[in-house]
Amino acid sequence: MGLSCLADSETQLVLDASTAINLNATGCAGAILRTLPNEVIVTDVVLEELQEDSQSGRNDGELMAKLVADGVVRVENISGLSQPNFENLVIGHGPDTLDDGEATTLAYAVERKAVAVIDERKARRICSERFPATKVASTVDVLCHDAVIAALGAAALADAVFAALQNARMRVLPQHEKWVVDLVGSERAQLCASLPRRSRTVARQASEAQ
Repeated sequence: MGLSCLADSETQLVLDASTAINLNATGCAGAILRTLPNEVIVTDVVLEELQEDSQSGRNDGELMAKLVADGVVRVENISGLSQPNFENLVIGHGPDTLDDGEATTLAYAVERKAVAVIDERKARRICSERFPATKVASTVDVLCHDAVIAALGAAALADAVFAALQNARMRVLPQHEKWVVDLVGSERAQLCASLPRRSRTVARQASEAQ
């Protein structure tokens, strides 16, 4: 197994809106998700968020709806959950609450023992504190999955990751920084504002040394 934490092929993956946006930004979300052995889920609330987001100028709602229509992603209605995790995640003090999409993603993952694929720091923190048994992955965990690497090939995957960094400002966790920089190359890595400054500095130094 490679760098990805997605080792269990039987577990469902439930995507947060930010993850869906990142994958859409690659330009090949369907090809990426089709290669995964896991069933991929979005909640109805996340789908509605994507469809209602008109300010960004993106068409994430349409892109996700097509993935659903093509059978690549399945929509789950949050009303089917029996535990009150959603309500507990959206009610309370600001630092300890989430927006509806993030809350439904975590609530579904907790109740159905799925993996929540979510990048936001606060959501990941809250999950680790309240639901330590629930696994959380990131967008890059999807992108660096062995099956995705094998299916896309290095060049196409590098373009896809660079597009997500540029067009969606995809967040990259510390354990994935080197992989991302090595994949997209030092010159392109310097152009990605969502990469941590230390990674861009290393990329600049590598370019200058060439």
